[in-house]
Amino acid sequence: MNQNLILIADDDSDVRDLLAVTLEAAGYRALGAKDGNTAARILTVAKPVGMITDVRMPAMNGMELCQLARSNPAIRDMAILMVSGNSHTYDVDAGLGAGADGYLPKPLSPRDLVAQMQTLISKRHLGG
Repeated sequence: MNQNLILIADDDSDVRDLLAVTLEAAGYRALGAKDGNTAARILTVAKPVGMITDVRMPAMNGMELCQLARSNPAIRDMAILMVSGNSHTYDVDAGLGAGADGYLPKPLSPRDLVAQMQTLISKRHLGG
């Protein structure tokens, strides 16, 4: 796995850019994908240590992307943080059930995003 690389899958370019700047300020490298299909292709080549994915995206949604990532032995151990404007208990449970390690509602706090991602990466890296 690429220990400092995080993939951001979101169909909103402004959100991708904001998340990339936030992660890069915290010492990560960030790649962006505008939809689930693009993200899936990038994942298999780049093998990031983590992924942040929106739930609603064209071509392949975040739930499907999580399931795909967890089924691929080469990337199944990366940390996955799902973000969405939907924050009902059902939505959170569905995201975690699809394979996400964490779920944050939009709008995102940059500090919470980085802290959550660091925690998830540490847990995955330490096998916990």
